[in-house]
Amino acid sequence: MDKIRLYLQESYNELLNKVTWPTWPNLMSSATVVLIASAIIALLVFAMDAVSNQVTQFFYSF
Repeated sequence: MDKIRLYLQESYNELLNKVTWPTWPNLMSSATVVLIASAIIALLVFAMDAVSNQVTQFFYSF
């Protein structure tokens, strides 16, 4: 039980004193980049799916 308590105490200490947390503007900037990149990748996957669907329908129409 002492090992668990020691682990929790050290984890708490590390989170408070050793971890560098981002500032709010930095966090918002990073989140915006992630959202834009996710939207672009989703559009690319959608376009590839639509093209492959059309190609497949073209081949199966014969």
